[in-house]
Amino acid sequence: MDPTLVRIVHQTAVTLSFLGFFARGIGAVTGADWVQSRAARTVPHVVDTILLLSAIALAWIYRLDPTTAPWLMAKIVGLFVYVGLGFLALKPNRPRGVRIAAWLGALAVFGWIVSVAVTKDPRGFLALL
Repeated sequence: MDPTLVRIVHQTAVTLSFLGFFARGIGAVTGADWVQSRAARTVPHVVDTILLLSAIALAWIYRLDPTTAPWLMAKIVGLFVYVGLGFLALKPNRPRGVRIAAWLGALAVFGWIVSVAVTKDPRGFLALL
C-alpha cells in the first residue's frame, strides 16, 4: 500500500467531511429542507467511513499505536468529542442556540484535531496559548 496515496485519500476525506459538516450545520441552523434529504444523511457516512479506513491504514503503515503516540490518542479522543458535538448540532429537535453552540464547538474541535495531526503535538494549536 502506497503511503502517499493513502495520505492523499485521508486528507481528501478530511476536507470533504469538513465541508459537508460545515454546510449541513448552516443548513440545520437555518432550517433548510435539504439537510433532511436522504443524500445529506447518507453521503457523510460514506465519506467518514473512507476517512476512518484511511486513518487505520495510515496507522498500520506507519506502525502507530495510540498508547505510545500521545498525539494519535489525542486525535481519537477529539474525534469522540467532535462526533458528540456534531450530533447535538444536527439534531433538529434541539433548541437553535444549543445547535449553534454545538456546531461552533465541533468546528473548533475539528480545527484542533487537524492541528494535532499537523504538529504531532497532543496540544495542537492549544500549545500556542
